[in-house]
Amino acid sequence: MRKPKARTALLVSLVLAAGALSGITASTASAAADPVAVTVNARAGLATVPDTALGVNHAIWDQNLGTAETTDLLRDAGVQMMRYPGGSYADIYHWKDHTAPGGYVAPNTDFDTFMAAVKRAGAQPMIIANYGTGTPAEAADWVRYANVTKGYGARYWTVGNENYGNGHYGSAWEADDHPDKSASQYARLVVEYADAMKAVDPTIKVGAVLTMPGNWPDGITAGSDPGPWNQTVLSIAGPKIDFVDVHWYPGGTAAESLARTSHLPDATYLLREQIARYAGPNAGRIGISFTELNVDAGRTTQPAALFLADVYSGLLSSGVFTVQWWNVHNGIGTVSEVAGQTDYGDFGLLSSGACSEDGSVCEPPLNTPFAPYHGLTMMKLFAKTGDQFVRAGTDESLVSAHAVRRANGDLAVLLINKDPDAAHTVTIDYAGFTPSTAAPTASTLTNGATGITTSQSGSATSRTLPAYSLTTLVLRPAGATAGRPSAPGQPTASGITDRAATITWPAATPGGSPIAKYEVYRQNGAVSEQLGETAGTSFTVGNLVPGSRYTVNVLARDTAGRVSWSSPPLTFATGSPMTSACTVRFTTNNDWGNGYIGGVEITNNGTKPITGWTLTWTWPTGWQQVSSGWSANWEQVGTAVRVTPTDDNRQIAAGASVSAGFVGAYSGPNVLPTAFSLNGTVCASG
Repeated sequence: MRKPKARTALLVSLVLAAGALSGITASTASAAADPVAVTVNARAGLATVPDTALGVNHAIWDQNLGTAETTDLLRDAGVQMMRYPGGSYADIYHWKDHTAPGGYVAPNTDFDTFMAAVKRAGAQPMIIANYGTGTPAEAADWVRYANVTKGYGARYWTVGNENYGNGHYGSAWEADDHPDKSASQYARLVVEYADAMKAVDPTIKVGAVLTMPGNWPDGITAGSDPGPWNQTVLSIAGPKIDFVDVHWYPGGTAAESLARTSHLPDATYLLREQIARYAGPNAGRIGISFTELNVDAGRTTQPAALFLADVYSGLLSSGVFTVQWWNVHNGIGTVSEVAGQTDYGDFGLLSSGACSEDGSVCEPPLNTPFAPYHGLTMMKLFAKTGDQFVRAGTDESLVSAHAVRRANGDLAVLLINKDPDAAHTVTIDYAGFTPSTAAPTASTLTNGATGITTSQSGSATSRTLPAYSLTTLVLRPAGATAGRPSAPGQPTASGITDRAATITWPAATPGGSPIAKYEVYRQNGAVSEQLGETAGTSFTVGNLVPGSRYTVNVLARDTAGRVSWSSPPLTFATGSPMTSACTVRFTTNNDWGNGYIGGVEITNNGTKPITGWTLTWTWPTGWQQVSSGWSANWEQVGTAVRVTPTDDNRQIAAGASVSAGFVGAYSGPNVLPTAFSLNGTVCASG
């Protein structure tokens, strides 16, 4: 969490290392010369927008938490979920007497006042049970009061906040009175909390705190824990929880924060991989919530608005069930100028009306919306409950695109120009959707604007995006959409090998005509590649690449040629062959959060010696590298790694092995490679 300046707790800086990017300067009217190609692929379905998608944090130090003015502003921005009682304060807060020893509790911020605000806004609550200084019994009593005594129907409850920050890994900002501060102890107590709380109301969902892959202390093992925080917590508490809760503050300059949104697909993929690997049977039921996000630079100005829209869209499209901004009100921080606008360094969506300590600078009047508030309002216009995200992409890193398909056949496209200095003209190509020739409904938020402007204007295929802007286009389809079949159900994969997988899905419901066939597509960026088609509900895909990640969708086509919406996405990864002439064992040890000691052991499974060898693999991301190595010659070009022998280990005898080591580095989620080739032959994994 990030607290008001006057009540700041010790917080560790979780800044991801990245290449230096240019700083932010005032926007100009110039436009980039070459148009940006945007592709929107309605065949490549992603997650569906839930009714908890757009969230914010409330805090008990904010005396305006429950006011009608604040609540109505949040309702107008489309807020669907509110978190309480406020980040790290949750681990010192006692709900029965509304106290937080060691912290400040403002008047009119008790639980009932919060719930009245939730009801007025038409939202749902997420409540943080006190882990640091509380007990399972206290949490169970809170559930009883909320859902039995008062009938609030509070469904989502998290056990604690950022509890890895209790000193177990060296940095301590989170209250934790337990003598044992290990991840193992937290997990054991999560089980006790979940049992006690669900004994009162078995319909609630209980969440456990994890850390964002690629962020401290991801990958670090401390004390007697069997592994890093996420592994330990999931291994013990996984069978008892319903969701996991993570935070993300990417840090850096405005440009760096906006660039680091590219980390999110791999971070959520790794998080799901950890859940699947460690949380026990039926781990797919466990959801993901991102309940704190913000930036270090441009918090009240346009960079935060762009970041909010990009991150909310990216996370929701990957199936996260709620994304929540830190915070509603927070207080003035370090004042600066960003892109020609005064930035108050305030984590809040709305002004607190506060002044700097010396009184030299004051924020706008209380509840004046800051730029990220307008970014949240843009999300309300763009992604509505029940919409299905579809794949969108661009060929320019400073322009991002997201899209959703609506039940009435409309398509909405969100375009984000992250360039502070230049407008960008975009040309938009659509696959699986033909827009009407009518002008789309266009909503735009420009740098320094006090609100969003909306008009019926322009073209569906070309648009000029102002510098540092958000634009949403809502498009009608060119033809009728009635009578098409329903989307096929959620696909699953079985029999996954290094080269093949069998995809199975629940049948679609016919519309105006019988279903003729199902088509299976792979998402390749924003382009769909058809893998095959069948009249049945199962298809075996061959010719896959070892060690690769695939996201596929299934569409139904009827005898009249009408095509359904795409199924929900299925993501799976191929591995290495079960048997091969060689085996490679890849190891990581002593991870320190952005690097580790790596090793490769190569075994010759053949009957003849190998004289002279070249080992190759490709890193799954662009932020992984070999920093240095030993016992071999190491070379990296782009994401490709090439390892060759020294004079001492040039020959590998039949049945023998050679080993080499390296220092690995990463500045984002560390997705490890799973396929290795020796002299062009794909090896088995050791």
